[in-house]
Amino acid sequence: MSDVRERAGTTPYRVAVRALCDFTAREGDLDHRFTPSPSAREGMAGHALVTARRGEGYEREIALSGRYRSLVVSGRADGFDPTCHRLEEIKTHRGDLARMAANQRALHWAQVKVYGALLCAERGLESLTLALVYLDIASERETLLTEEASAVELTAFFEAQCERFLVWAEQERAHRLERDTALAGLAFPHEDFRPGQRELAENVYKAASTGRCLLAQAPTGIGKTVATLFPTLKAMPRHDIDRLAFLTMKTPGRRLALEALARLGAVDPAGQRGTERLPLRVLELVARSKACEHPDKGCHGDACPLAAGFYDRLPAARQAAVARGWLDRASLREVALAHGVCPYYLGQELARWSDVCIGDVNHYFDTAALLHGLAQADGWRLALLVDEAHNLVERARGMYSVELDQQAFTRLHRSAPVPLTKPLGRLVSQWQTLVREQGGTEEGQVGRPAYRVLEDLPVRFIGALQQVAAALTDYLAEHPGGGDPALQECLFEALAFTRLAESFGDHTLCDLTRQGRGRAVLGLRNLIPADFLAPRFAQAHSCVLFSATLSPAHYHRDLLGLPDDSVWQEVASPFRADQLEVRIAGGISTRLRDREASLDPIVAELAAQFRRRPGPYLAFFSSFAYLQAVEERLARLHPELPRWSQTRGMSEAERDAFLARFQPGERGIGFAVLGGAFGEGIDLPGERLIGAFIATLGLPPFDAFNEALKARLQARFGCGDAYAYRIPGMIKVIQAAGRVIRSPQDCGTLVLMDDRFRQREVLRLLPDWWQVG
Repeated sequence: MSDVRERAGTTPYRVAVRALCDFTAREGDLDHRFTPSPSAREGMAGHALVTARRGEGYEREIALSGRYRSLVVSGRADGFDPTCHRLEEIKTHRGDLARMAANQRALHWAQVKVYGALLCAERGLESLTLALVYLDIASERETLLTEEASAVELTAFFEAQCERFLVWAEQERAHRLERDTALAGLAFPHEDFRPGQRELAENVYKAASTGRCLLAQAPTGIGKTVATLFPTLKAMPRHDIDRLAFLTMKTPGRRLALEALARLGAVDPAGQRGTERLPLRVLELVARSKACEHPDKGCHGDACPLAAGFYDRLPAARQAAVARGWLDRASLREVALAHGVCPYYLGQELARWSDVCIGDVNHYFDTAALLHGLAQADGWRLALLVDEAHNLVERARGMYSVELDQQAFTRLHRSAPVPLTKPLGRLVSQWQTLVREQGGTEEGQVGRPAYRVLEDLPVRFIGALQQVAAALTDYLAEHPGGGDPALQECLFEALAFTRLAESFGDHTLCDLTRQGRGRAVLGLRNLIPADFLAPRFAQAHSCVLFSATLSPAHYHRDLLGLPDDSVWQEVASPFRADQLEVRIAGGISTRLRDREASLDPIVAELAAQFRRRPGPYLAFFSSFAYLQAVEERLARLHPELPRWSQTRGMSEAERDAFLARFQPGERGIGFAVLGGAFGEGIDLPGERLIGAFIATLGLPPFDAFNEALKARLQARFGCGDAYAYRIPGMIKVIQAAGRVIRSPQDCGTLVLMDDRFRQREVLRLLPDWWQVG
């Protein structure tokens, strides 16, 4: 192994053993045919089982590192038995080992050989026995593959892998230097900052510089996207930040981030390639379902032409992609198809080599998130920017929740292959026992389900579910690519449920919903995502969560599990109180018991405001039923007043048509549901929207689930009613109201229709710049 003293003074390029071998040893087809593999937890347990079987003196998790020219390679070898000079790489598997692809086996051998070279160099060994230890999770049987190798042979292999990687490493180091030099001199893309924008940018820079978490509440219209991206990019070279991830809740957020980066110079001016641009690699991460070119084909080389020979064509595609630099969805697809590879999996590969990744929040916060996994594996100093962060509580709750449908398992039992009949039969029986014991006498019905929160996990049911998961796993391992797709779906649900059950605590509740005989749903529903998200925030170098509605700060700190030293900032609004007339319509109650009585007063308020100032308005209601009732009453009493309504399940074209009605000079009222597609994330500046009516406090339904949520939040934080009802509701109200004033030139009217808006604890949650009349 060469030592490059002649290159002393240069900063070495560091790479993990796994990353090195992934780069140099993969070849052949992409193959994502489903074959059940052990979970991360099972893999760790398998490693522990194997090493526990070894004799005294066996060394575990050996940290190794070595240098070849300008490359430093490091990692942890699984185990070494000094008595027989055997270095082991431990892999867990399910099913017949003979079905493992040859290129996968080659990758494993490459890893143990690199570790062998590092061990020989460190300890002065002349030879080693290399071993691949394959542990079958189901049978706990080990298969041992060994190979004798001299230190000379291992060193030659190590150096050959390094040589294959070195050109790329030198390119990456040169890119990093060029990137950091350019970012150090990066200029703000506008002549001056908007009011409040500089203040936000300064605090974002401080967060990136000090490795802190910042909660930034900043009003709409000040340019939050560029005010967070610009300072974070500026901080990257000075504070050795490797990657930036801009995470969004919806597709429009990705578009805004890409537009901001384009203004900063990350894309070729006017789309002309070859002209000077910021040397920044920008990657847009897209869901697999949207990136797939052949959704009718299996994801493997025998079915899909973009999977066949994927790894053989990957080096050229990867090189072309990083040379392009700007990799939004269209550009990435263009590069991928030019090289005959899958756009989605090319994007997954390029996430490792991009400077800025733009994608949904699930790419970092979900259970098996790509960016979090890479940050952990490669030791990134990662800066996170989370847009519209007020949505993260609910999004994260969904990521760590799962439910099982009784009907689905019953149907599967009737058509299951013989080896699965007994375990599925036991589970069906446990379903019936669970419903009988926990469901009571009320069976519920569609539209009026019977609901019950369970005091504890149903242990016998989960035991039967684990047996089904094991049986399904073994069956699918023996029948790869075959069988009913419902078997795979059932397995995924069973594994998700049992894994979440392992971490069950006061952050999650277990509930049973019945909609009739044999129609039960068992759920594990996360209530406090903090316990799952806290390690994700701790992993990041810095994090900025920003939104127009992040008050009160303690609500988001508590429920998201933010670090104790997190900083709160509220950017003063650039809007004046006289721009927005805020009025609380007295004498109206939108409580469920008062809905019928509220219809006429609401209609009178709508019509009166419209007569005072005709133009385009939005009216928000708590449900489609309430919306429809008010619209029908308005049509009967004021048929001359134009109106249009949001409907359930609107297509993208229908949503666009709804918004197209809001034009300068247009008159009428658009009816929408608070918290729905038109309650946030839409931009109707100037005369396109001159006012809004909000006929609800946005409170979640007063039901058994939310009462259970309230009780848990009260027990943990002492703020049950506020955290379960009032704060989430008012966030929706303020978001909807924010559609009216979008710039310092806008003027409009906001009518709040519920007498509870005058309550002190509700008024405290309204923006400071509102002057409520």
